[in-house]
Amino acid sequence: MSSDAKPRVFVTRNIPDAGLEIVQDACDAEIWTEPLPPSRDVLLEKIAGCDGVLSLLTERVDAEFFDAAGERLVVVSNYAVGFNNIDVPEATRRGIRVGNTPGVLTDATADMAFTLLISAARRIVEAADYVRDGAWRTWEPRGHIGLDLCGKTIGIVGMGRIGFAMARRCHRGWDMPVLYHDQYTNEAAESELGARQVDLETLLAESDFVSVHVDLNETTNGMFNAKAFEAMKPTAVFINSARGPLHVSSDLHDALRDGQIFAAGLDVTDPEPPAADDPLLSLANCLVVPHIASATIASRNGMAEIAANNLLAGLASEPLPCWVNPDVGDDNSRARD
Repeated sequence: MSSDAKPRVFVTRNIPDAGLEIVQDACDAEIWTEPLPPSRDVLLEKIAGCDGVLSLLTERVDAEFFDAAGERLVVVSNYAVGFNNIDVPEATRRGIRVGNTPGVLTDATADMAFTLLISAARRIVEAADYVRDGAWRTWEPRGHIGLDLCGKTIGIVGMGRIGFAMARRCHRGWDMPVLYHDQYTNEAAESELGARQVDLETLLAESDFVSVHVDLNETTNGMFNAKAFEAMKPTAVFINSARGPLHVSSDLHDALRDGQIFAAGLDVTDPEPPAADDPLLSLANCLVVPHIASATIASRNGMAEIAANNLLAGLASEPLPCWVNPDVGDDNSRARD
């Protein structure tokens, strides 16, 4: 490739213009604009010979992916905070830079987590459907009874940026005592919110609301299972706005069906999306929305800009603004012709 030729990239979905225009101005870019992600075969075909790829969580980026792309690939920029779809050690071994988009969606995700909490606790969607179905005939003194929020205990599993933002909303807005479980101590949460770090068993037993904000990895996959739900209060509400596989769907279904917990609010599922006949969708006390925690104008535009800038930095052999594997440096990263 001549020095003035634009790098060839594939963008696996139609991201917001705030980032797309940056990519199109600097690159020979092909954009996948179909409503559904490309199939695996099509994806592997499209990335062949690319210098960079801007991916989403829907794409599995592994050894097969890297082999299909070929020796020119120098960067994969993920349009997401998470990167569990990417085999990062394999990318690092091959000298391929990996980027993600943290930070810009902290408040939006915390807002969604609390939206799910209050909606599930107060049975908002169930009540709205009751009205739409024409069933509302009079004020019902015993109808649609939900849970109180003020002064109840919030349990945060994973006190990172989003977990802290969620805890702050619950504590400062609704006077909720805060428990948290994390491998690290969060001094800000303890000093500003009076949060108390506890083991998971204590958190599950004492919390009225449990909101999960951990990464998906080998140790957290399926951590909310039958045993975890059995340890929770029968009046507890479970919130997952992080990753679907953190909870075991069949166990959650049984816990909700059998009244082991009061309700659940999910922005993520396993699989995603769930099948139309997924048993969870049949439960009135399970609120499911289609992975929309980051779906605000500022958040999605911010993610697009970071993803685009990560991509361009990788193509230029420069440090990525948000770099997942900074061990890949100039010494062992591929250089574009």
